[in-house]
Order: sequence, then structure tokens, then C-alpha cells
Amino acid sequence: MGKLQETTLCLLSKTAITTFVTLNAETTLYTVPAARTCILSHGWLKVADDIGDTTVMTVGQDGAESDWVGTTNGDNADANLDVILFSPVPSATPATLKEYVAGELIKFKVTTAGNAVAGTFYLFGFLDDA
Repeated sequence: MGKLQETTLCLLSKTAITTFVTLNAETTLYTVPAARTCILSHGWLKVADDIGDTTVMTVGQDGAESDWVGTTNGDNADANLDVILFSPVPSATPATLKEYVAGELIKFKVTTAGNAVAGTFYLFGFLDDA
């Protein structure tokens, strides 16, 4: 029963996203700690204003920023305190999640620029022994 108590879904990080206007801007959300692995569950992006209908974002490991959540657009994040969900989309074929190893950086990336507003990204998941 000890392992069940140690491995719990939790908030891994709360990170400021300073702007959505810079193309290919990357923000590190989380670094997997030594001797641990990490499986991400979901994330929430809270915005301070309209990030722009054309804004496109991804989340994943450094160098492969779309390996967890690929293309996500910002057309529903158009007012102060709007919040959008980031998560692999399940369907008839199960969504593939990733297990990240110690030292890997999990990044948020703006792949198509939008407006110069700020936001906060809340990343959830759980850690396990490596």
C-alpha cells in the first residue's frame, strides 16, 4: 500500500507564460527530478486577456515540444480569466501518454504567434521511482 500513497496525481508546476506574441517562444514548465520519472495528466492555461484566435501552442519535452499535446489553438481563450484544458484527446484509439525520465525538461511552446498578453500554466501529473 505504500506505493499507492507515494504516487499521487498532483500539481507539478505553476508557471507564468509571459507572452503569446513571440513565434517559437518556449517556456520551461517542469524539470523531472533526479531518480524519478514523470507521467503528465493534464494542464490548465489561464489567460489575462485575448491570446488571439490564431495562436497555436504545444507541450512536450525539450526538442519535441509536441510529443505530449500537439497543436492546441487559442480561439476559446479570449477574455481575462478564461481557462483552457491541455490534454491528449482520448478517442476510440486510446491517447498515448509519455513517461519522462530524470532531467528532462517539459516545455510550453508557441508555434503560431498571437497577442501580447500573459497567462499561467498549471501542469498536473505524477512522479514514480526511476
